[in-house]
Amino acid sequence: MKKITDERLILQNLQHIRITYIVQTIGILCILGYEFFQDGLEPMRENPLWLVFMLTTVVYAYLSMSVSVVHEKGETNPRKSFLISLIVLSLIVVVAAILTAMTPGFGWGNGAFIGGVLYVCGFIPCYYVYHLRKKQRAELDEDE
Repeated sequence: MKKITDERLILQNLQHIRITYIVQTIGILCILGYEFFQDGLEPMRENPLWLVFMLTTVVYAYLSMSVSVVHEKGETNPRKSFLISLIVLSLIVVVAAILTAMTPGFGWGNGAFIGGVLYVCGFIPCYYVYHLRKKQRAELDEDE
């Protein structure tokens, strides 16, 4: 198979892939929605399509982050924005942990567990964006 070198054809191919992804996502959501209304939340989440949907959503979010960082205007201090993100994340985690612990049927162990999971799930994207910003700043410094 020959590699496409014409930029118009590359753009058209990317648009076709985007349309295919949209149709696929709508199809998955329709199947999951039907299962949700028929059987409820738990059977819907046990469906392998749920895992595919979540995986593609996470991958899309990470790919969008890399594009967003490259598209940022102005000088962003990667370390400062990383520290601000960690502070905001920590506040959210503490509030979620306290609210979970105060919920009837849950204790401080559950709150700490939920807080830990939220912290890890929030720390990974924060660190990824920090790494991308640091890499972009190094490239800009190298070009000058």
